[in-house]
Amino acid sequence: MANQRDLAEQLLGVARDDDAAARTLREAESPDSVVGFHCQQAVEKALKAVLAARSVEFPFTHDIGLLIQLCEDAGAPLPEALADVDRLTPFAVHMRYGAIFGPDLDLAVALGWVAETVSWAEQSI
Repeated sequence: MANQRDLAEQLLGVARDDDAAARTLREAESPDSVVGFHCQQAVEKALKAVLAARSVEFPFTHDIGLLIQLCEDAGAPLPEALADVDRLTPFAVHMRYGAIFGPDLDLAVALGWVAETVSWAEQSI
């Protein structure tokens, strides 16, 4: 079984993969909901990587706000630039359940949040 550090590195790796997928799909002019899904997934996994590195148990959830709170409780507050990153949470549900309408979100902003979150996670672990 992988230790918490290994789990953190694995989660960070898949966060980077979702970041790359989001950027590639945006360049291919994929639907916003698809790009947003991968943005949400990248942020979620980066947050979980930080929690794993700090040996904090986290629930199976797509709720970025909850994961942020757990990070803050563990002494790993996010940078101020990520104050609204929890706006990505609906993209996980939107894609999974085929909702017709997703949140109104500038994908350039979302991709910026992803880059900032992954960078923060890399520095945090």
